[in-house]
Amino acid sequence: MDFLLSMWQSMSFDNLYWGHIVMWLIAFLFMYLAIAKGYEPLLLLPIAFGMLLTNLPSDIMQPGQGLLWRFYHYGEEWAVIPPLIFLGIGAMTDFGPVIANPKTLILGAGAQGGVYVTFFGALLLDFNIRQAAVIGIIGGADGPTTIFLASKLAPEMMGICAVAAYSYMALVPVIQPPVMRLLTTESQRKIRMKSLRKVSKLEKIFFPIITVIIITLVVPDAAALMGMFCLGNLMRESGVVERLSQTAQNELMNIVTIFLGISVGATMPAELFLTPAVIGVFILGTVAFAGATACGLGLAHLMNLFLKEKINPLIGAAGVSAVPMAARVCHKVGQEADKRNYLLMHAMGPNVAGVIGTAVAAGMFISVLK
Repeated sequence: MDFLLSMWQSMSFDNLYWGHIVMWLIAFLFMYLAIAKGYEPLLLLPIAFGMLLTNLPSDIMQPGQGLLWRFYHYGEEWAVIPPLIFLGIGAMTDFGPVIANPKTLILGAGAQGGVYVTFFGALLLDFNIRQAAVIGIIGGADGPTTIFLASKLAPEMMGICAVAAYSYMALVPVIQPPVMRLLTTESQRKIRMKSLRKVSKLEKIFFPIITVIIITLVVPDAAALMGMFCLGNLMRESGVVERLSQTAQNELMNIVTIFLGISVGATMPAELFLTPAVIGVFILGTVAFAGATACGLGLAHLMNLFLKEKINPLIGAAGVSAVPMAARVCHKVGQEADKRNYLLMHAMGPNVAGVIGTAVAAGMFISVLK
């Protein structure tokens, strides 16, 4: 009997409570969405599993020794993993559409309006100013930037806001089209744009160098993200470090994605996740994303008042950072109005610019609120 009692006491059943079971169910739901529906599976699956592990009674998140604690502490708390993700993204990014049509940089900046609208909305709902900044950045639809900003300003919001950001990235084809149709007419959606000019290799090499210099001088706190982003792009465009570029795009990106997902999931124990604030974050996340889409469309309309060659306002909606999904959605909505209208490459300009815009917005929040 003593042996059986000792075995029972070594188990964790006595430490379970209803909140753990609820979090298991949420983790199972995320696994289902990742596996069966294909919603951002590369991140949602490890996030879900990390969420499951952290809600099992164990020492896996115990400070100083737990496995997931080490992943989180050295990767997220020290803000190492998000810049490495940006290195991979930079290596996969083609700045050609932005260089060929610099006006799209403005559209990428305009879409960040949803970030600031949501920031003030979160303040009205009694989130503190640092938490409001992290919630607002969800509007940029950029998961690594959301995580990076949370690690600097509000670590307690990291898991909730990261899941919200990646959820809305997966729901781009659901959220954006109704806003796009509401704020444009059919004739505007039919506007055709001229083919982009061919961009030289020299232009592509100089662009990331000049970009990182300017942005770092203006917003120094964005240097970690933009530095890695531009380094990855320079490795791609230089053509002399193909192995490094391929490693950043593939092996390194895959490794850090695993650590990122598990670490984010581990920050969501039942005690933090099962609160009314979570509902507020997801509601504000919807407002942020829809607001960013609307701001991009609105700025495109404004630009058309002064341009001789009109741009299709749909590409303004691609100013969020969900690359390349937002650009594809713009292209699809445009083709619903005119099957021969090809907007994909035009939309990639604001889409790539949105990555820069969101990183700059995060840097500004850090510089003001740190």
